[in-house]
Amino acid sequence: METDNRKAEPLRILIVDDVKANRFVLKNIIADMGYEPVLAENGVQALKIFPVCKPKLILLDISMPEMDGYELCGILKSSAQTRDIPIIFISACDNPGDIIKGFNLGGEDYITKPFIPEVVKARVGVHLKLSEANKNSKDINRRLQALISEQIKQIEQEKKNVLYALAHVARENSCYPDGHIERISYNCRILAQAMQLSPLYEHLISDTYVETIVLAAPLCDIGNVAVPMEILQKEALLDERERKAMERHTTIGAQLLQDIRSDGDYNDFIDMSIDIAYCHHENWDGSGYPRGLSRDEIPLSAQIVSLVSNYCALTEKRSYRGACGSREALEELRCEAGVMFHPDIFDICSRVARQLR
Repeated sequence: METDNRKAEPLRILIVDDVKANRFVLKNIIADMGYEPVLAENGVQALKIFPVCKPKLILLDISMPEMDGYELCGILKSSAQTRDIPIIFISACDNPGDIIKGFNLGGEDYITKPFIPEVVKARVGVHLKLSEANKNSKDINRRLQALISEQIKQIEQEKKNVLYALAHVARENSCYPDGHIERISYNCRILAQAMQLSPLYEHLISDTYVETIVLAAPLCDIGNVAVPMEILQKEALLDERERKAMERHTTIGAQLLQDIRSDGDYNDFIDMSIDIAYCHHENWDGSGYPRGLSRDEIPLSAQIVSLVSNYCALTEKRSYRGACGSREALEELRCEAGVMFHPDIFDICSRVARQLR
C-alpha cells in the first residue's frame, strides 16, 4: 500500500506589529501553542506576504507607520477571500472607543499589552476553534443546499414527466398521429429562433425563452384529457354543446398546470405553459376563445404556438381529411394573417417554412 508522505500544511498565525519586542514575545507564545508564527512590521508588509503565508488568524497591532491596523483590517474584511480570517487587535491602549472601532471594522477580539501568555493562548485558541466551526458550518450548508437543489430539480423533472405523459394521453385521445407533439416542439423552436433574429422581437426572445417554449409548447392541448373521447374523435361538425365542451380544454389545461405550480426556477416553464394552454386559441382579431383576447393582449408564446399548431394540424392526416402539403398549408394560413395570427409572425414563419417539419 502506498503511503502519503506529504506533510500537512502548518497552521500559520500572522503577527503584525511595528515593535520588534512585541513581535518576538507573540512569536514565542504562538510557537509554544504548536503553530507557525509569521511576522510583519506593518500593514504594507503584511499584505505582501499574506498570499504566501495564508494565515488562519491575525494578531494585529493598531498603531503602526505606513498602514495602521484599522486600515489593514478594512482591506481584509472587504475581500471575500479574506473576510473570514479572524483578526485579534493588540494595543497598549484600552480605550473603549478604539475597541469599538476595531469591532465595527470586523475584528473578532482585542488584547492589551503587556501580553499575558495564558490570555493570548486562550483568545487565539477560542477564535481558531470558532473559525473552524464556522467553516464547517458553511461547508455543511453548501452541501445541504446542493442536495436540496438536486432534489428540487428531480421533483420538477418528475412533474414534467407526468405532464408530458398526460399530454401524450391527450394526443392519443384526440387521435393525433405519432410525432405530433414532437413536431410542435421542433417547429416552435424554428419559429422562435427566427423571431429572435428579427428587430421586432429580438428584445423579447432570449435563448432561455426559446428553450422554455420548446418545453412548454407540447402541453398546449393537455386539457384534452378531460374532454370526452366521443367529442375529440367525432368526424362530423360539433354541435353547440359539444363545441363548448371542446373549448373548455383551454381553461382545464391552464388550471391543471396552475395546480402544480410551485416556487422556484420551474415557474418560468409552468408560467409559459399556462399562457400557452389558456390562450393558444385566442385570435389576433379577438374572435377566439376562452376570453376573446386580441392583439398584444395574447401572450407571445401562445401566438407562436397557435400558428405552429395550426400548421401542424393542416399538414397531418386526420380521420375526416387528408394532410396538406407545406405550401398549401401556408396559403391557407396566409388567409388568416391579421385574423387568427399576428401578420408579422406569419411573415417570419413563411420565410423559414422550408425548415419546418
